[in-house]
Amino acid sequence: MKFFVTGVNGQLGHDVMNELIRRGHVGVGSDIAPEYAGVADGSPVTCAEYRQMDITDSVAVDRVIEEVKPDAVIHCAAWTAVDMAEDDALVAKVRGINAGGTQNIADACKYRGCKMTYISTDYVFDGQGTEPWKPDCKDYKPLNVYGQTKLEGELAVSNTLEKFFIVRIAWVFGLNGKNFIKTMLNVGKNHDTVRVVNDQIGTPTYTFDLARLLVDMNETEKYGYYHATNEGGFISWYDFTVEIYRQAGLATKVLPVTTAEYGLSKAARPFNSRLDKSKLVEAGFKPLPTWQDALGRYLKEIKE
Repeated sequence: MKFFVTGVNGQLGHDVMNELIRRGHVGVGSDIAPEYAGVADGSPVTCAEYRQMDITDSVAVDRVIEEVKPDAVIHCAAWTAVDMAEDDALVAKVRGINAGGTQNIADACKYRGCKMTYISTDYVFDGQGTEPWKPDCKDYKPLNVYGQTKLEGELAVSNTLEKFFIVRIAWVFGLNGKNFIKTMLNVGKNHDTVRVVNDQIGTPTYTFDLARLLVDMNETEKYGYYHATNEGGFISWYDFTVEIYRQAGLATKVLPVTTAEYGLSKAARPFNSRLDKSKLVEAGFKPLPTWQDALGRYLKEIKE
């Protein structure tokens, strides 16, 4: 199959391209930068075909996808700076990327009859209660601009296409770019103690593992909404940090605090980011490994 992948300079797009190439698929990557600007780790993505494309430019999107002629598009590009998205001066830009850009890609896919995968987020829900969110739940009440615009992206896909995968993920970490683990490791190396919230509950997602699942999905016609995070149980950011330091061999003391006590964040965060992943198994897909295992592999990867 021939795939077109957006956002290859980010964490997930980088890993998706590598997984596609490892399996013998043809992968064409794109991002807004003039040339590939992700981590130069010698992996296949660094030598794959790359096309510069601004997803907010509908003419450019249509032209590039027409030239590439993919069988499937995996749309990883997004505005993900959650707090910055709350800036009144940036809301239109965030919406243009997450909603408008997604609509442009969905339109191009519809015209050419190719399948589309859209990467969404637990932030489309309000994060209330303690029950895991079902993938087909439509009780959307996003708490912030990022969540609202990602929901608008979901609706752009579902209202435009029939052949789509909408995959919601949470607490993402990967080799390419910034993430919570890298931040906590830097803090832990320079401080004796760190305060981390313990009332936001979810599960991390390793992009290396997620990439495998996304390609698995695209090799089928089992379309629809899915939730995909690593297995291993639901945890807080505090629990995650404790395990990061344990596996990394750092003695930094982690102090649990509530979201209210922590403060600082401009955007409201959901307390309940538990995602029900049972639909994956029901559809015959292999779940992701445990987050503890994923963390261990990731720490080894970034040390090498």
